[in-house]
Amino acid sequence: MSTFYDYSVTKRDGSELSMKEFEGKVVLVVNTATGCGFTPQYKDLESIYEEFHDKGLEILDIPCNQFAGQTPGTDEEVHEFCTLKYNTQFDQMKKSEVNGENALDLYKYLKSQKTFEGFGKGPKALAMNVMLKKIDKDYEHNSEIKWNFTKFLIDRQGNVVARFEPTADMKAVRDAVAALI
Repeated sequence: MSTFYDYSVTKRDGSELSMKEFEGKVVLVVNTATGCGFTPQYKDLESIYEEFHDKGLEILDIPCNQFAGQTPGTDEEVHEFCTLKYNTQFDQMKKSEVNGENALDLYKYLKSQKTFEGFGKGPKALAMNVMLKKIDKDYEHNSEIKWNFTKFLIDRQGNVVARFEPTADMKAVRDAVAALI
């Protein structure tokens, strides 16, 4: 049976980044977009990174253009956007797919470990439910990534311990990270 550490992703420069490099660390894996209503979450992600990086947190930012084409541009343009607009210190990987036959193997694994459990409550959750019913009538019953800024939290032993949908309160994400640090 495979573990988180058996996978790798492609960095912006084309080299491979093995998840083995994160052994003993807490990792937050996020599929991101530069032109999404959730893009301001970069500010919260950077804040979480600054607070916990020295204590063992890594953020794995995987830009994805599968959701309404909200990540246009090259990998370098995405990186430039993140560093200039949000002062991100964590790196962005190569733009990749998280669903479908070309999905990263890492994402196939993550989705097998933590499935979709809903968007929660509130106006953003309601809007996501309405929009997704038009895209995938069965969206509530599969583990596919629903939108940009879905987050998976991995503990220091490589266990996928939580999945946060883009509508999740970023304070809840921060608190979950803090509990593992």
